[in-house]
Amino acid sequence: MSGQLRPATRRISARTWFDLATVAVALTLYSVAWPTLFVTHDVAAGLAPLLAAFAAFPILLVRVNPSLGWAISAGAALLFSVILQPLPDNDLPFEVVHVIVLFVLLFAVALRAAVPIVVVAWAAQSMLFSTTMPGSADGPLWGWVVGFGALALFGYLLRIVVASRRKLERQEEVTELERARRAILEEKARIARDLHDVVAHHMSMVVVQAQTAPYRITDLDPAARTEFESIGATARTALNEIRGLLGVLRSDGQLPEHAPQPRAVDVPELCASAQRAGLPVEWTVAGELEAVPETTGLTVYRVVQESMANSARHAPGAPVLVAVAVAPDAVTVTVRNAPSITPSRPGAGGGHGIDGMRTRVEAVGGSLAAGPTRDGGFEVSAKLPTT
Repeated sequence: MSGQLRPATRRISARTWFDLATVAVALTLYSVAWPTLFVTHDVAAGLAPLLAAFAAFPILLVRVNPSLGWAISAGAALLFSVILQPLPDNDLPFEVVHVIVLFVLLFAVALRAAVPIVVVAWAAQSMLFSTTMPGSADGPLWGWVVGFGALALFGYLLRIVVASRRKLERQEEVTELERARRAILEEKARIARDLHDVVAHHMSMVVVQAQTAPYRITDLDPAARTEFESIGATARTALNEIRGLLGVLRSDGQLPEHAPQPRAVDVPELCASAQRAGLPVEWTVAGELEAVPETTGLTVYRVVQESMANSARHAPGAPVLVAVAVAPDAVTVTVRNAPSITPSRPGAGGGHGIDGMRTRVEAVGGSLAAGPTRDGGFEVSAKLPTT
């Protein structure tokens, strides 16, 4: 937090110091303009404070609104050149303080205002000075036009340089953020590659051991042989799915394996595989599963898969009923398990299965409800659109 607050504090402090310095400069100019006004012009004593204020105080707007400050100062200068009578030893139509303020404000306008306003300020101030300053009786003084043009151009070019530097700084910040995001993505990809390699290796070993067990173990009864076959088939399915999910994250030039994604028509085989693995599951299908779109069908498959896994984890040995109903506009999935007949395994809680299922279902425009039943079991119900 401290690293984030210090830059803002410096910006606020710099503005405060600039405003204080502006006030000090304005008061200094005012203190000079008031007494010297009697030296340069023939004015009444009561008007001197007001005229000096119009000459000096518009500089207070140099940061807040330089265009307005310039307009006030230029208007006052034009009025002073008409109503004020210079003394014999003075040829200036208005005070030197007024000249200084107009210079500063024109430069500030070039730094801050829109280009049309800068052009108007330069033209008006050039006309004012070239027609009122000493020597203007013989014709316009083009030196003032060129001089103010150079001042305005310098301010505008300085503004472009400052804007370019700020844009470059912002671009560098964006580049740094992108570099950090890229590093995070590369780290995630590395973790995914390691996870892919480790899990794929161990799952492959499970498949090999399950397939070779009937040949390595003598006097194996048919039920155990069927159990090993079910373990091997489940492990192969899990291995293919893991490779499909994690293989796409590999960034070492290896192509991922493109195994077909499960669909709604694969739900009966999923239930049959779970039944062969020992889960007491029954299933019913109403409607044509082939009519379910691939994206929705994948979500249906995952909901049934995750729900049966949760049942086996939290209610081991409890019967599970899976019902899939396909209608013209929606498909409904219901997975219900009875109360557990044996204690659940330690550490079975605290997962994110239901949240993950809800995210999947909502991603395709469906809705999911999950909760305990009146008899002490648990039910997951999802409705997904098919159109």
